[in-house]
Amino acid sequence: MEKKNGRMTIPESVDAIEMYMKERIGLGDSFDLGVRKLKILKKNVHFYYVNGLCDTSFIVQIVKELVEINDNEKLSSQLQAIVENRITHQSVKQVKTMDEMVDQVLSGLIAIIVEGEGIALIVDVRSYPGRQPKEPDTEKVVRGSRDGFVENIIVNTALTRRRIRDERLRFEMMKVGERSKTDVALAYIKDIANPGLIDVIKKEIKRIEIDGIAMSDKTIEEFVVKEGYNPYPMVRYTERADVAAVHLLEGHVLIYVDTSPSVIITPTTYFHHLQHAEEYRQSAGVGTMVKWVRFFGVMASLILLPLWFLFTSDPQLLPEKLAFIGPNKDSNIPILLQIFLADIGIEFLRMAAIHTPTPLSTAMGLIAAVLIGQIAIDVGMFVPEVILYVSVSAIGTYATPSYELSIANKIGRLFLLAVTALFHVPGFVVGITAWMLLLARIRSLNTPYLWPFMPFAPAAFKEILFRTSVPGAAIRPSIVHARNRRRQPVKT
Repeated sequence: MEKKNGRMTIPESVDAIEMYMKERIGLGDSFDLGVRKLKILKKNVHFYYVNGLCDTSFIVQIVKELVEINDNEKLSSQLQAIVENRITHQSVKQVKTMDEMVDQVLSGLIAIIVEGEGIALIVDVRSYPGRQPKEPDTEKVVRGSRDGFVENIIVNTALTRRRIRDERLRFEMMKVGERSKTDVALAYIKDIANPGLIDVIKKEIKRIEIDGIAMSDKTIEEFVVKEGYNPYPMVRYTERADVAAVHLLEGHVLIYVDTSPSVIITPTTYFHHLQHAEEYRQSAGVGTMVKWVRFFGVMASLILLPLWFLFTSDPQLLPEKLAFIGPNKDSNIPILLQIFLADIGIEFLRMAAIHTPTPLSTAMGLIAAVLIGQIAIDVGMFVPEVILYVSVSAIGTYATPSYELSIANKIGRLFLLAVTALFHVPGFVVGITAWMLLLARIRSLNTPYLWPFMPFAPAAFKEILFRTSVPGAAIRPSIVHARNRRRQPVKT
């Protein structure tokens, strides 16, 4: 076999191709890898395919059309052109190297090879196993669309195309993983997205050298943003097609990974993780109220327990009218230990809920709330106030739209508790300051993590605090450096 640009060209002999497929790809060993051999106008024609990734009805129709060539055509030296013209499918292309052909076959397409041509016709008859689009469990809304991304990248890009029918919307496909060869698509709107950002992300993805990305989008994230042990999320995930479309229109660049129902949004800040589609499915006033309630919940999940423990350990800090705050009875177990035990216990319950089958999860919740919590108070292990404040903090954690941010805030809460217990008021103040400095130092794809708070951008910060009506939001966020800043055309 000859080589061209370091790649093996497709030989003219179909027997040589079959031998290559047997020795290198596993034809005959792997039950799902198959070949269909035809004789058309006295020439051998071979089909290569993978069962389970192809739509059989399309293959049968193509085979039927090609077999009929024997009845309708005379012997010709242009069999390749005749076969290509007879294939009843909208997606047909030619490849000339074995590597390209094998990659396409293993991706679920079929390769049709005519003897003596040295060319493979690739036909897209993919039919990946998977579920139908439905509303994501983690991003539910009262009003709004009920479709969401699935594990099929073709379906996901189609859901986005349905919402943005712009000729400038681009999906650049790449393959990642020496062995997995996973499809990864870079999505952006050409005249809006920052070209520099597109180039940076594209280069980072092309530089990935790994055998496979079984964990799909999370692996891509770790290669692109290189977060290390930083607990705070540097990209945002969404399973909602409408949320993805909104961010594309703002100028963000999205990463779609096959086999993942989540789409990566870049670049993002801390406040991107506090947004939820529900805010924009209600009126501006209601949306603003929902925003503020969510902000209070997030702050409660972070500082409520350390602040309560500070007042408990030093009651002189409380005004006389708030003197009731704190445990009303003594306990044999230190309050700090009670807080840590209760907080870790709730984390146990969260993990158990994930691994518990749905029919049993309700029963598990009742056991945890009624039996474990109440009995722990009755036997004197916990004081009721500890259960109350830990529960409120946990509710604030669950009110955080981003699961990744909620876990990071939980780590921050435990850190604040520890420094408050060690150094009291100075520890609490220094802990909050250190937390703010940590967030201020984070940069996601050269984007300040606390923007628009630091550096301060008044107009953008107003958008964070208040849900602006769509007619009033005429300018795209400056943080993405969009080429076209205006959402709405200027009237003349």
